[in-house]
Parts: sequence; C-alpha cells; structure tokens
Amino acid sequence: MEKFDCLHFILGKALQQVKQTSKAKLAPYGVTPVQFGLLYFLWKKDGQLGSELRERLQMDSATVTGIIDRLEQGGFIERRFNHSDRRYRLIFLTEKGKSLEQPLCEKMDELDKEILPDLDEEGIQQFKHILFDIGLKEGTKAGITE
Repeated sequence: MEKFDCLHFILGKALQQVKQTSKAKLAPYGVTPVQFGLLYFLWKKDGQLGSELRERLQMDSATVTGIIDRLEQGGFIERRFNHSDRRYRLIFLTEKGKSLEQPLCEKMDELDKEILPDLDEEGIQQFKHILFDIGLKEGTKAGITE
C-alpha cells in the first residue's frame, strides 16, 4: 500500500488516534484529555489563577473558563478568593482532584507507550519536543514536560 506522506494528513490521523485512545483511558475517571491538562498543572502547583492556567495550556479565556467550570461541577477543583487580592479567585484541587494524580498520570504514560511502542522514554521525549516545536510557544515547553 502506498503511503500518503502529507504532513497535515499524517498529523491529523495521528491526532485522531491519540484523542480516541486518551478519551477511552480517562473516561472511567470522568475526565477529558483537556481537563487532564489543567489538572496536571494544578498537581504541579496548586492554587493558580485562571489566567496562569490559560497561559500554560495556550488556550483562550472562554475555553479555560469552561474547563474550570466543568471540573468544578465534577468536584475535582474549587475556586477560592485570593487573600491578597479579593478581585481574583485561585483554582485549587479538591481531595478528589488530588487523588487522581497517580492513576491519571499512569494512564497517560500507558498512552505514550501504546501510541509510540517502538520508542524508549528518551525517544518519546524527543518526539514530544518536536511536536512542541511545531505547536507550542517556546515558553510553554518547560511547563509541560517538567
């Protein structure tokens, strides 16, 4: 079978596969892949402004607000007033949200190995850096891979 090597097509098909697999892995926990991304940054540093999370996720305000709303409705996070400036609310993990760190990170590690079975951990990280170079701003790299 002849391969169609158009980068746009290949990346699109790869994204479809990753989306389907990640949705299936996270669904039993009541979390979507993009919600996992927001939780990930809270596991790294709890108590962030929505604007900080928006910047880390490289998404617009309305989208991040919707993600926060759904995670709050699910009992994974809560908004609290910032004691130093009550105009702003900080986003904190609930016990339910904290308890998901290990199982969800394990599921996403499984995803890496299933999607890229021929790569070792170093190869997976190199592949991710290539994707970061294509899709994310330079300042975001460190925040996602740490």
